[in-house]
Amino acid sequence: MTENAQQEPPAPTTELPTQYAPADVEGPLYERWVERGYFEADAGSEKPPYTVVIPPPNVTGSLHLGHAFEHTLIDALTRRKRMQGFETLWQPGMDHAGIATQNVVERELAKEGKSRHDLGREAFVERVWQWKGESGGQISGQMRRLGDGVAWSRERFTMDEGLSRAVQTVFKRLYDDGLIYRAERIINWCPRCLTAISDIEVEYQDDDGELVSMKYGDGDDTIVVATTRAETMLGDTAVAVHPEDERYKHLVGKLIKLPLTDRSIPVVADEHVDPEFGTGAVKVTPAHDPNDFEIGQRHDLPSIAVMDEHAVITAHGPFQGLDRLEARSAIVAALRAEGRIVAEKRPYAHSVGHCSRCRTTIEPRLSMQWWVKVGPLAKAAGDAVREGKVRIHPQEMEKRYFDWVDNLHDWCISRQLWWGHRIPVWYGPSGEVVCVGPDEEAPSGEGWHQDTDVLDTWFSSGLWPFSTLGWPERTESLAKFYPNSVLVTGYDILFFWVARMMMFGLYAMDGTPPFHTIALHGMVRDQFGKKMSKSFGNAVNPLDWMDKYGSDALRFTLARGANPGVDVPIGEDWVQGSRNFANKVWNATRFALMNGATVEGPLPEASRMSPTDRWILSRLNSVVAEVDAYYDDFQFAKLSDTLFHFAWDEVFDWYVELSKTTFQAGGEPAEVSKRVLGEVLDVTLRLLHPVVPFVTETLWTTLTGGESVVIADWPSDNGFRDADAERDIGTLQSVITEVRRFRADQGLQPGQRVPARLTLDGTALAAHEPAIRQLLRLQPEGESFTATATLPVAGAEVALDLSGVIDVAAERKRLAKDLAAAEKEKSQATAKLGNEAFLSKAPDHVVDKIRTRLAKAEEDITRIQSQLDRLPPA
Repeated sequence: MTENAQQEPPAPTTELPTQYAPADVEGPLYERWVERGYFEADAGSEKPPYTVVIPPPNVTGSLHLGHAFEHTLIDALTRRKRMQGFETLWQPGMDHAGIATQNVVERELAKEGKSRHDLGREAFVERVWQWKGESGGQISGQMRRLGDGVAWSRERFTMDEGLSRAVQTVFKRLYDDGLIYRAERIINWCPRCLTAISDIEVEYQDDDGELVSMKYGDGDDTIVVATTRAETMLGDTAVAVHPEDERYKHLVGKLIKLPLTDRSIPVVADEHVDPEFGTGAVKVTPAHDPNDFEIGQRHDLPSIAVMDEHAVITAHGPFQGLDRLEARSAIVAALRAEGRIVAEKRPYAHSVGHCSRCRTTIEPRLSMQWWVKVGPLAKAAGDAVREGKVRIHPQEMEKRYFDWVDNLHDWCISRQLWWGHRIPVWYGPSGEVVCVGPDEEAPSGEGWHQDTDVLDTWFSSGLWPFSTLGWPERTESLAKFYPNSVLVTGYDILFFWVARMMMFGLYAMDGTPPFHTIALHGMVRDQFGKKMSKSFGNAVNPLDWMDKYGSDALRFTLARGANPGVDVPIGEDWVQGSRNFANKVWNATRFALMNGATVEGPLPEASRMSPTDRWILSRLNSVVAEVDAYYDDFQFAKLSDTLFHFAWDEVFDWYVELSKTTFQAGGEPAEVSKRVLGEVLDVTLRLLHPVVPFVTETLWTTLTGGESVVIADWPSDNGFRDADAERDIGTLQSVITEVRRFRADQGLQPGQRVPARLTLDGTALAAHEPAIRQLLRLQPEGESFTATATLPVAGAEVALDLSGVIDVAAERKRLAKDLAAAEKEKSQATAKLGNEAFLSKAPDHVVDKIRTRLAKAEEDITRIQSQLDRLPPA
């Protein structure tokens, strides 16, 4: 730790600078929060628990916009619950990310001209741990930048001692229960990473390949098959046709010659074959295709592997030693030379699986691997949602969940890596197989050795909700904080992570699911809705935007776009707009403090308040209720938008402005309004805090003198409503808005003063005449006053003297020109829409455009005519 890092962060400010500078505020505030332990969770507390785990980022990772988005939502939830009096735990930690981390360290070794095999397993693993200590986990510092309120003292790593013990315990239990087994099956193999990967780690895309149709057999025994992977024909052990296909019934059971080899293979009948697709005959390669493997099992066919782990041909003959793609071309050429190519289609677009880590084309491969028998585990995971033990939000995402868990295949959990949790199974010299639990001693002696594979990363992260709390020990933390209250995560890892946590949680924790609610969010996209990617040139480093606009601005932008389960578009302009909002909150609070806003003492009785005071307090309580409802429904966009418009529009643009005349007049009404304004700011800042924590902390502590808004009470709706005051102020807003619109229509500058006579007697507006005049820049009428424009609004009348203020003749001439243009546009649009020949030929989007032009022209005519009617005679 550096000397500077050991220094006490600066104390909270007692006065507000003229401008808000996020860079000066955010770092010291966050360190103060951490040092004071605000984010820590006490398992011995009597407060009700609220637990959320962080979706553990990869140790190789850095903060991207997806992280920032998800962390903002979780932080908002946990900050609010902490303020509501819950013992709140946001559990941090990182995933060891087996393949990704091993690839990083192997690339470093390659720069030194070495491979992991040069070091050996033990030294290589030690090298990975060294890399993790020096370079891994930079995301932790970036989380602090964002303001994540996590319990840092509880930070975990999926390879730490406690979590490793949990992994070994679960493996042993599943093995003993017959739910983990070892078998030779077709798996997804990455020839680059040299490991098996699960189905959900395969990304499919349409690649341009070739479709080759070729003849097997000779004479009357000829049959044509088509394939996109000609190189696998060296491993064919049958040709399959449908049992009811009359074209091939004479061949079923016969042996036909397999080209380019000295083997003959049978023709088998199998209902898996679609007789309507292609020739209705398919080549069967059990060692290199999952569907072919199933056919092979049904017909007792041999499985012949013709490629090694590098996807190099191993079959004896002229193609041995060729890469799969080289072999493909060579084999097609050889078949062509023998006259066995019937048709070739290039390019042929078809869906091809790629490794999600390195983008290499996946090779289906027969391999001995470890598997989890997911049937009973997946059924329990599905039933937990069906029976209401776990709620998926939004509910329409349930179908995707059920589609997955109800059709789950057994899970291949072994990986041919060195970095990860090594499979706790030992093999003896006489074929013994022993699975060893964490408190058991491994077999030793000559001929005994441990399995060389490690477990899929998702195996350990599937235990995250309870392994991080000390399981398998029955710890105080486990009793307090399990199950989690909610899981906030993207719908994209519903299958990767969520389903695995559900299966393991229900299995290991005696049927108790790992969380009560699964709140799914969408993906962050650019402002045009396009996926963010470095290759697209639209990827954004969130740190850049935080440096430029502040963390609060980024957080507020992300929250305002967060509709449940829906992707979130974001652009820099929107972040800049959120920065402007933070500045508005700062400046308005600073103005209020300068004018005596206070939180001291109880609120005055409603009878002592002005209608304006009662209106804003009534609206404040309504907003508290709305925000609470939105939080409980994970409607982050709606709650953020509600707070934005309440703070900016109602508090700052209306209440503060309406109160200025009261403050200037002084006396008891001013003192009452100062206290009301203090109350409104206090509550509004607390409502905003979970989403924009930094600026609200600075403002709230300055306003109230409190220790920290992090530990302040969450506002509650006290039930105060005043429908009369809301109606009266609504009328006042209508008057001011209408007159402002008229002024703008006449080309008056916002600050330009105009003589006016207000007739407000007998209306609720009478008490607000000083405020109306101030907000509308209306002077007293004076002796020479002439009403050149009269506006009847809301039962009142506003008469304006525009003589000497605008050139009426020039204004009438300008408006008449605009009116003529609008009427011409209307005439042209009406003529086109009345022309049947045009309507019958024009595309729908063209017709819609003409209709839009007509509607706009009609609106312009109405508006301009109204402006002309309101002008005095020239």
